[in-house]
Amino acid sequence: MHPVFETAPGLSATPISFVSKANWDTACAALPDHARQFAMANNYAAKPGDYLALPAPEGGVAQILFALDDPTGKSLDPFRVGQLPKLLPPGTYRFANAPHDLRLATLAFALGSYKFSRYRKAEALAVKLVPPEGIDFDELSRIIEAVTLARDLINTPANDMGPEQLATAARELAERFGASFSCTIGEALLAQNYPLIHAVGKASDRAPRLIDFSWGDPKHPKVTLVGKGVCFDSGGLDLKPSSGMLIMKKDMGGAANVLALALMIMDAKLKVRLRVLIPAVENAVAGNAMRPLDVYPSRKGPTVEIGNTDAEGRLVLADALALADEEAPELLIDLGTLTGAARVALGPDLPPFYTNDEALALDVARCAKTENDPLWRLPLWPPYDAWLDSKVAALNNAPSGGFAGSITCALFLQRFVETAASWLHVDIYGWTPTAKPGRPEGGECQAARAIYKLLSQRYG
Repeated sequence: MHPVFETAPGLSATPISFVSKANWDTACAALPDHARQFAMANNYAAKPGDYLALPAPEGGVAQILFALDDPTGKSLDPFRVGQLPKLLPPGTYRFANAPHDLRLATLAFALGSYKFSRYRKAEALAVKLVPPEGIDFDELSRIIEAVTLARDLINTPANDMGPEQLATAARELAERFGASFSCTIGEALLAQNYPLIHAVGKASDRAPRLIDFSWGDPKHPKVTLVGKGVCFDSGGLDLKPSSGMLIMKKDMGGAANVLALALMIMDAKLKVRLRVLIPAVENAVAGNAMRPLDVYPSRKGPTVEIGNTDAEGRLVLADALALADEEAPELLIDLGTLTGAARVALGPDLPPFYTNDEALALDVARCAKTENDPLWRLPLWPPYDAWLDSKVAALNNAPSGGFAGSITCALFLQRFVETAASWLHVDIYGWTPTAKPGRPEGGECQAARAIYKLLSQRYG
């Protein structure tokens, strides 16, 4: 169980009372006289996120007031409770009444206590929560562990999270659950027909590689996860400006989230035959770097003209998707931090997803909502497919014009998926630029919780 949860019996816990602007008058009237007067003297108005520690007559804290969003309002943040770990004084606490969603509130409390401490002395958690009754804490614990894994991997700087270190993290996870593991490295990528992965990663002195592990009963439905593992993206010869390069340690966020999802699947023992594929590379600048208008073959066969070396993520995913598709899985899912166009369209908190499977699309949208793991469907718009045409190759990785960048990226990847029964592509950001309840600034787990919910319902 996560260390934020207090399981020692007999400890007293300060109650946290949830209120809202809509019920504040009633809740205020029910407070003891001294507490009511203290709240009024502090102009407590129960606006979402308002926090107040009510003193006990003999000293200390008698009760915490914390305001949630009005459930009838225009917006409702089920993670609002995630603000509390950074607000509460040291101590042990319990929920005195139920928030809007007890499970998500408890999850948010734990996720809001996250700190990345690899490079500074870790402090013991000063705030503890007595686990509410009625929560499946085995399930909650695996989700919290998975989110923590994704955040830690993304937050680790590229000098300590290159292709080799990412492969080590994947191998350790595979070994923990008894999965078979292999890794194709460097020039062996060409020998085994992964030319696009090799092309993207060859300019770095840290060899590119394809991480591959499998778990589960081969008789169960095949579910394959593919994660973009660009451990740092300089943009290549189409060099990014310094502002665009600043947080490119997060460009392996797709891989981090795929590993988080794999952790949840394996720990829950879902009835799937799971395969995880991660092309792990660094998009660097050197004399042997791929150049604009170079042409490379792909694993699947079609040649690719390099319209922009900074559109490298779709190249490495193309070879990995082609490999995955050779097995004709029942469900093929890829996650990647792919396009700025997705951020322009939907912002950092709402990744777009793509699929032609209508039932899958409905399930993804439903699970994204219930898990407070936002996703929004965008179309695989067929008329834009012609924009990928090249005059010298089968297709171009970065159409000119700049329109519909996330859609054309998805259409590019679709060219490498033919036999999978269903395919889901998610263009995540993998980063929280400004801290929000339950989501500290930095690396973020996006889409993995929603997809895990979907898979657990289908294959649990």
